[in-house]
Amino acid sequence: MQVFRKLEAVPADFGPAVVTIGNFDGVHRGHQWVIAETIQRARALGAKSIAVTFDPHPTRVLRPEQSPRLITPLAAKLHLLAATGIDATLVLPFTPAMSQLSAREFALQNLRDGLHAMEVHEGENFRFGHQAEADVENLATLGRELGFRVQVYAPHRLHGGAVSSSRIRELMATGDMLTARHLLGRAFAVESTPASGRGFGTRYTVPTINLAAYKELLPAHGVYITCMSVGGESFEAVTNVGNRPTFGEDSFAVESHLLHFHPIALTAETPITLTFLRRLRPEMRWPDHEALKAQIQKDVAQAQRYFRLLRMLEKQPA
Repeated sequence: MQVFRKLEAVPADFGPAVVTIGNFDGVHRGHQWVIAETIQRARALGAKSIAVTFDPHPTRVLRPEQSPRLITPLAAKLHLLAATGIDATLVLPFTPAMSQLSAREFALQNLRDGLHAMEVHEGENFRFGHQAEADVENLATLGRELGFRVQVYAPHRLHGGAVSSSRIRELMATGDMLTARHLLGRAFAVESTPASGRGFGTRYTVPTINLAAYKELLPAHGVYITCMSVGGESFEAVTNVGNRPTFGEDSFAVESHLLHFHPIALTAETPITLTFLRRLRPEMRWPDHEALKAQIQKDVAQAQRYFRLLRMLEKQPA
């Protein structure tokens, strides 16, 4: 997938194109559906398929106090967009100046002149232009003037509701990782590095790894069955997200206990991917460290049963 970081980086001979525009936070199954249709139409027309997204998220410029934490930061979003098979992604820097563009100016600069759009594919809730002045009907009107067709999609529905980034955030706020997984089309994962100050040496021998400070979306405080990839090696794990109240600490941490651990090479720059599979319980305060230790053993036993069952299911013939 080609990635263009500004409109001026798009080659003059790029296109004609079939375009879809959005924040694509989460690249969830609703996004995947529209992108798949965009790709199919581009191939049928002998055109390029391209997704147009924004960085930073527009609310971080327009309403920073209300801006949501991202399901997928930009690097993860680009990785997921590439996996759809789309030809290119244009990342438009969202600035106060861009927010002042009228809907017609945006369509003229980006869709007609920049990308030579033949078609634009959007969900029915899409809005654009200064103060979100225009909707998909206005887009279709502009398309007739500027030479592109508009295809509009009703919201994709799963598990009794529309698939949306806001609904996924709501599910994760309650720790419902199973339904969030169905809407995302994959298990939710965080890409990070180890927390600093853990005394990394030539070999890391402690079966507990904390994530470095992570500012984007995390599940609700609690204990989760997870998988952790450390520098490309995968471990089954149990992860606590929260403030560890039993220790009297008020510092937030994402702390993972690795099952079947063996010493590994680890530095403060080692890439880590933490994948959340299922919530075991909420975070709670225990009367003493012994009670906490006993509960951790129960959590580990539940996780081990989960992974045993998972392996059994994976071995069953299709």
